[in-house]
Amino acid sequence: MINPLLAAKLVFVLGWTNLVGLAMVFLTCRCFIRPKLFAKLVNYNWYKKLYQTHCWWWYLFFGSVAAHALLALGVYGNPF
Repeated sequence: MINPLLAAKLVFVLGWTNLVGLAMVFLTCRCFIRPKLFAKLVNYNWYKKLYQTHCWWWYLFFGSVAAHALLALGVYGNPF
């Protein structure tokens, strides 16, 4: 069994990882960004490299959400 204090800290860190992952998914997806903004960003080399990693950000996001949910249920239990 995992130490409850460590698990609570991991829940917190994974919550922030969820936010960062979601922000990166939105920033690298042309469907979520306004067309004018995407047209401007795609001119930069750093954004082109970031745009190529779009699929990996989904894996990070879903993995962190799953781990966050399981740890939160284990530490705090079901509230209902």
